[in-house]
Amino acid sequence: MQNTKGVNAMANFNEHALEMSIMELFKDEGYTYVSGDQIHRERTEVLLTDDLKQYLYNRYAKDGITPSEVDSVILMLRNISGTIYEANKAVFKLLCDGFILNREDRTQKDLYIELIDFDTPENNIFKAVNQFEIEGVNNQLRIPDGIVFVNGIPVVVLEFKSAVQENTTIMDAYKQLTIRYRRDIPEIFKYNAFVVISDGANNKYGSFFSPYDFFYAWRKINSDDKELDGINSLVTMIKGLFRKDRLLEVIKDFIYFPDNSDKDLKIVCRYPQFFAANKLYENIKAHLRPEGDGKGGTYFGATGCGKSYTMLFLTRMLMKSKYFSSPTILIITDRTDLDDQLSKQFVGSKKYIGDETVVSIESREKLREELQGRESGGVYLTTIQKFTEDLQLLTDRTNVICISDEAHRSQINLDQKVKITESGVQKTYGFAKYLHDSLPNATYVGFTGTPVDGTIEVFGGVVDAYTMTEAVKDGITVNLVYDGRAAKVMLNQDKVRQIEEYYAQCELEGANEHQVEESQKAVAKMEVIIGDPDRLRAVAEDFIKHYETRVAEGATVAGKAMFVCSNRNIAYDFYKIVKELRPEWTEKKICDDGVVLSEKDKKELKPMEKIKLVMTRNKDDEKDLFDMLGTKEDRKEFDRQFKIRSQTLRLPLL
Repeated sequence: MQNTKGVNAMANFNEHALEMSIMELFKDEGYTYVSGDQIHRERTEVLLTDDLKQYLYNRYAKDGITPSEVDSVILMLRNISGTIYEANKAVFKLLCDGFILNREDRTQKDLYIELIDFDTPENNIFKAVNQFEIEGVNNQLRIPDGIVFVNGIPVVVLEFKSAVQENTTIMDAYKQLTIRYRRDIPEIFKYNAFVVISDGANNKYGSFFSPYDFFYAWRKINSDDKELDGINSLVTMIKGLFRKDRLLEVIKDFIYFPDNSDKDLKIVCRYPQFFAANKLYENIKAHLRPEGDGKGGTYFGATGCGKSYTMLFLTRMLMKSKYFSSPTILIITDRTDLDDQLSKQFVGSKKYIGDETVVSIESREKLREELQGRESGGVYLTTIQKFTEDLQLLTDRTNVICISDEAHRSQINLDQKVKITESGVQKTYGFAKYLHDSLPNATYVGFTGTPVDGTIEVFGGVVDAYTMTEAVKDGITVNLVYDGRAAKVMLNQDKVRQIEEYYAQCELEGANEHQVEESQKAVAKMEVIIGDPDRLRAVAEDFIKHYETRVAEGATVAGKAMFVCSNRNIAYDFYKIVKELRPEWTEKKICDDGVVLSEKDKKELKPMEKIKLVMTRNKDDEKDLFDMLGTKEDRKEFDRQFKIRSQTLRLPLL
């Protein structure tokens, strides 16, 4: 009995000790620590109104702000209503962008009110408070472990659990915040930037509306530091995320709400996104034309770096910056599907970006029309291929910033190619040549997962990087393990003879030895070898055996896998062999036999085959293949269905 009490006492002590240790870390960062029971207020009030009043009186003293005007600001905040998500979005609009206050004396000029002074952090009141008792719905009393207030506004709620208690984890802290507190004290989350869950050894933060899987550690204080884990990650979070200027930066530019969302989407940046966007922003400033060389820098981000959101954060920073005075921004991809993804995201983020002109461009002529007469502003999304239509100047303005996605591919090719035809000499250029000639004074920024020498020559050096190793450690992506599976190839000697004769003829017709050698290297990828029917059947049999074994062992995520082929013909031939060996895999089903679907799944799921060929149509495809592949919209639906865990579609063949 005594032993049990001792364990309970130790658990309580450690949770309290953790709480007080975190308060000490906040004090080290210059926050004022206050125990909640020392604050005189109504328990239903979640604002520290005295702090908010003090801030407003100090900030707008020269403007002679009156007590009734200050009270009207507080009343306006209290009166914001709707769902927690709607209210939080509305409050954040006021926090980040400010608002106009009509003066009590109508003869005076209206006041532009900022509830936080982002330019001068020292002008704000930072407090870390524990044991803050709140009376909520149906007189329920709840006491969050910690709350961070900026100017009396509760921007962060922290919940701690003891690492000593075996049956308690930070998942319990997450549930307490997002279930119990959401139900009983929703008012405090109206003002929330993000929440923190911690047991000392595991420390994560995230949006109040995000699933637990999207909570992450802040593992660095500064961008060049080594990532830290365990108890050290508590220090990196407080010193890295809660440093006064850093917290204000995150609140201002790194918390994203789309213009419309039916899923309560709110994104809080991860540390690599924060550091990347800030470094790129500063590098663009340093290299901006006309004084700079226009090389804004390269960002190397591995799978899981959250590249599209980093672009979005950077775009907002550039648009909202006084230094850049509302630049024109072009987001350029090298694939239509990437353009579609980014366009949908950016066009739905006009309020966040801070510009009503966010347009997906269909042609070069349309872009020319948009840029003519425009001196600033505007965000345009397009593909690099649209720049090949001509070499005419689009604009020679210097306040144009081009952000290139997948900058290691077509967007670095500046070379000229000369081809002699019957009608004369024909000159063509790499895609990047057309782009740079069209926008000669723009500053170029490259995002890539594969930095090569050409990338750095066009966009400038690597400004920041997020590696696969870091992504795995952060829990963003899973570790990749390569399992070599060789399929022997037996070439028909007639085929070999045909290939040799072909190259001999090439040499006679003037191809030099280097060209022949390079082409001979490429023949290893020729359809005649890889697409050999016997080889394809051997690969199909091996794949089926390997896949079925892995599924039986429970070593997959819902049996999902992808199979990538070297070209369309091989993919179709391989599909037909698999269909022959496992005909049941090509039967359409709403779900696997014996699976009980939820109501949500019943609404979302569509009948699908287990294996499906997913690629674009070709006008010369035979009818069966053409019909099977479907339209662009069909492929989007295949993608959406594949991501549903219970969907029978398990094996997209690409």
